[in-house]
Amino acid sequence: MAVKHIPTNVVHSGSKGGTTGCGTNTNEHSDHWVSSGEVLLVIKMVARTKNGKTMTALR
Repeated sequence: MAVKHIPTNVVHSGSKGGTTGCGTNTNEHSDHWVSSGEVLLVIKMVARTKNGKTMTALR
Protein backbone atom coordinates (compact mmCIF):
# COMPACT_ATOMS: atom_id res chain seq x y z
CA MET A 1 0.00 0.00 0.00
CA ALA A 2 1.09 3.60 -0.53
CA VAL A 3 0.42 6.83 1.30
CA LYS A 4 0.63 10.32 -0.21
CA HIS A 5 1.99 13.39 1.60
CA ILE A 6 -0.41 16.13 0.46
CA PRO A 7 1.84 19.22 0.95
CA THR A 8 4.64 17.76 -1.22
CA ASN A 9 2.62 15.35 -3.43
CA VAL A 10 5.24 12.66 -2.67
CA VAL A 11 4.00 9.06 -2.49
CA HIS A 12 5.64 6.84 0.15
CA SER A 13 5.40 3.12 0.87
CA GLY A 14 3.47 2.40 4.06
CA SER A 15 0.00 3.23 5.29
CA LYS A 16 -1.86 6.11 6.89
CA GLY A 17 -1.86 5.80 10.66
CA GLY A 18 1.51 4.07 10.68
CA THR A 19 5.07 4.53 9.50
CA THR A 20 6.26 5.00 5.93
CA GLY A 21 9.01 2.87 4.42
CA CYS A 22 11.49 5.66 5.14
CA GLY A 23 10.44 5.91 8.79
CA THR A 24 8.12 8.93 8.75
CA ASN A 25 5.30 8.74 11.31
CA THR A 26 2.03 9.47 9.48
CA ASN A 27 0.26 10.01 12.81
CA GLU A 28 2.11 13.33 13.15
CA HIS A 29 0.10 15.85 11.10
CA SER A 30 -2.23 13.04 10.02
CA ASP A 31 -4.26 15.51 7.98
CA HIS A 32 -1.25 15.80 5.64
CA TRP A 33 -1.50 12.12 4.60
CA VAL A 34 -3.96 10.15 2.43
CA SER A 35 -4.00 6.52 1.31
CA SER A 36 -3.00 6.24 -2.33
CA GLY A 37 -2.84 3.73 -5.15
CA GLU A 38 -0.21 5.81 -6.96
CA VAL A 39 3.26 4.61 -7.95
CA LEU A 40 5.93 5.20 -5.31
CA LEU A 41 8.20 8.18 -5.92
CA VAL A 42 10.48 8.09 -2.86
CA ILE A 43 14.14 7.21 -3.11
CA LYS A 44 15.96 7.09 0.21
CA MET A 45 19.62 8.05 0.21
CA VAL A 46 21.84 7.69 3.27
CA ALA A 47 25.31 9.21 3.55
CA ARG A 48 27.85 9.78 6.28
CA THR A 49 29.14 13.28 6.89
CA LYS A 50 32.82 14.03 7.54
CA ASN A 51 32.22 13.99 11.29
CA GLY A 52 30.65 10.51 11.08
CA LYS A 53 26.99 11.47 11.47
CA THR A 54 24.37 9.80 9.29
CA MET A 55 22.39 12.03 6.95
CA THR A 56 19.21 10.88 5.20
CA ALA A 57 17.75 12.54 2.12
CA LEU A 58 14.48 11.72 0.42
CA ARG A 59 13.98 12.41 -3.21
